[in-house]
Amino acid sequence: MERLEFTATPEDSGRLDAWLAGQCPNLSRSALQNLMEQGLVTRDGAPVNKKDKVMAGAVYAVELPDPQPIEAQPQNIPLDIVYEDDDLLVVNKPKGMVVHPAPGNPDGTLVNALLYHCAGKLSGIGGAIRPGIVHRIDKDTSGLLVVAKNDAAHQALSAQMSVHSIHRVYHAVVYGNLKEDEGFVEAWLGRDPRDRKKMAVLAENAAGAKYAYTGWQVLERYGNFTYIACKLKTGRTHQIRVHMASTGHPLAGDAVYGPKNCIKSLNGQCLHAKELGFVHPATGEWMQFTSPLPPYFSDFLTRLRKEHRA
Repeated sequence: MERLEFTATPEDSGRLDAWLAGQCPNLSRSALQNLMEQGLVTRDGAPVNKKDKVMAGAVYAVELPDPQPIEAQPQNIPLDIVYEDDDLLVVNKPKGMVVHPAPGNPDGTLVNALLYHCAGKLSGIGGAIRPGIVHRIDKDTSGLLVVAKNDAAHQALSAQMSVHSIHRVYHAVVYGNLKEDEGFVEAWLGRDPRDRKKMAVLAENAAGAKYAYTGWQVLERYGNFTYIACKLKTGRTHQIRVHMASTGHPLAGDAVYGPKNCIKSLNGQCLHAKELGFVHPATGEWMQFTSPLPPYFSDFLTRLRKEHRA
């Protein structure tokens, strides 16, 4: 069991769970409240209550139980496989599917489906919970992913990711009318210090901040919405969603980074990983794939076109 200790300064104040969440970047307030209920958070040796306030000068200790291993199990779930050989496969992930098991999504994920389809023959670099997974896309983002079947393929693809040589283009619909026909967002990203479940644009020297670059190009304009293509140089968590929101043009349907009255019929952000290209790790051949827009996306575009012409 890991033990963390923090001493509150005279300047520290407010709710204890919120203050501790700021001291523990990897723990959410709800996770800390759960630890408090188990008696694993103490003040000067005595258990605390989740409603307690911070006391200046007090020493707080957080006991972290050893994580319980989770091993994904094969499940017979249909997959839209665009390409497959002995080293890798390219999958077209549907909207609503989680990439790998995690708390709250223990099964029914892409990894569960891949384990069944590949009979367990996936790279082990990602561990028991993420076998074969080279890169991820959000649950409510649809589109193309490359999956490694062996460690050599995984390492080669990851190396291409690290030098930003993999070709990735996403299509999205954003709120508002972008002034220019093309542009880019170059802003460092990291965990939002006010909400650990979200990402945010941070100062370059902020703790945990990572460089991120998104290029964008307008495809169609509908007055109150714009259809764009985004080319990624980096692939940070929620990158396109946060970058576009930072420009005042969040993604349509995004309940996290968009307006409160989001378009619920989209069931999440209108974002599709449309193009994926890379050098094959075994043959050295350049391979590129394109995924058609899924019905939720194309239907929304049809609606916008009709409304714009009216």
